[in-house]
Amino acid sequence: MPRACAIDFENGWVNHLSLVEFSYNNSYHTSIKATPFEALYGRKCRSPIYWNEVGEAQLLGLELIHETTEKIIQIKQRMQAARDQQKSYADLKHKPMEFQIGDMVMLKVLPWKGVVRFGKRGKLNPIYVGPFKVLDKVRTIFYKLELPQEVSRVHNTFHVSNLKKCHADEPLAVSLDGLHVDDKLHFVEEPIEIMDQEVKRLKRSRIPLVKV
Repeated sequence: MPRACAIDFENGWVNHLSLVEFSYNNSYHTSIKATPFEALYGRKCRSPIYWNEVGEAQLLGLELIHETTEKIIQIKQRMQAARDQQKSYADLKHKPMEFQIGDMVMLKVLPWKGVVRFGKRGKLNPIYVGPFKVLDKVRTIFYKLELPQEVSRVHNTFHVSNLKKCHADEPLAVSLDGLHVDDKLHFVEEPIEIMDQEVKRLKRSRIPLVKV
């Protein structure tokens, strides 16, 4: 809505923010079956449109509390129904993997954020290492792995999105020999010699590149 109003009002859109806010707060929301103003205050907004209409009797005391409580419960139920509907749509396209205790899985490791290299060493770093044995299942989407001593600083419980089933034999899997990772599973590389460097120029930024 703000983007559409900014296009309509062009340079004067800042002066119309109060009208945009009023329009949003009094627009019907399908998820709660009411407007945000009515959901918050329990009544419709008193605007010039309603000034000529006969007003409703006001509720006082316990009757007001009872009706407000019922509306809050009703709104929560409607919002939960909307979230469940959105979740059902997402679940149709995405089903998380499941592993059993004793399965061998590969673990994803991440490069340094903000570091770009054009040397072969950085490009050939493996995305997954392992395999590691699943020791336990924590809730539904977390798994505890048996990690070697080289990564003892890393917490051994991981989200399912960082794991994948190991289908290769153990001798063919990627080991941790020669790899150094920190406690957040980021690669730690120690450059021996800087071979070349350059700066990649974009429209509004520059990216330094280093070959080691």
